[in-house]
Amino acid sequence: MRFLSELILHIETATKICSVALSDGGKCLDVIEKHPSEYVHGEYLTLFIEDLMLNCRKSLNDLDAISVSIGPGSYTGLRIGLSVAKGLCFGLEIPLITVGTLDSLLSLAKYKYPNSVLCACIDARRLEVYSKILSSNRSCLSDAQATVIDENTFVDFDPFVYFGDGALKLKSLWANRNLTFDSELKLSASGQVEEAIHKYRNKVFSDLAYIKPIYLKEFKAG
Repeated sequence: MRFLSELILHIETATKICSVALSDGGKCLDVIEKHPSEYVHGEYLTLFIEDLMLNCRKSLNDLDAISVSIGPGSYTGLRIGLSVAKGLCFGLEIPLITVGTLDSLLSLAKYKYPNSVLCACIDARRLEVYSKILSSNRSCLSDAQATVIDENTFVDFDPFVYFGDGALKLKSLWANRNLTFDSELKLSASGQVEEAIHKYRNKVFSDLAYIKPIYLKEFKAG
């Protein structure tokens, strides 16, 4: 019998990064992730979950909840992650917790840059990104949105730190501004830990029957 366990599996598939993490009581125990050039979630996600549980000497039956990145991001990636999370929650009879993809990325950034304005950017193709901006005191300056970027986008919030897989294509575009580009900050399932434990303790769960990914953009088949 476990005492005061809050064991949560975290799943991140919103971009090409395939990442899973395990936390207990808000402390991250381990992370397994792959940063490929193509989408590999269908091939690796369930294998990573198996390896993660084995590494931590836990079984799926030990889980108290599962959190998953809910978007915005890749249509296919989000659907795969949510489908796996919902299937596990249904079979294990445990709650599902959803975490905004940009919130997860910002959660990682705020510890590295505690006194800076933060701009999380996820690639939305061409010169468009999914973005969210937090002030230095962590109030929301610009909520999650799909934004067409030019050299003056978000200029009212300068200076700020920008990061994520949508940020690289902005480096040259924003070269003449007083901004900090961080190429090392990347999405990870570990970014979900803080919000997931908060929602778990406050019983903020998603309905398995009705929850859908947050795309922000209408899907258009290629």
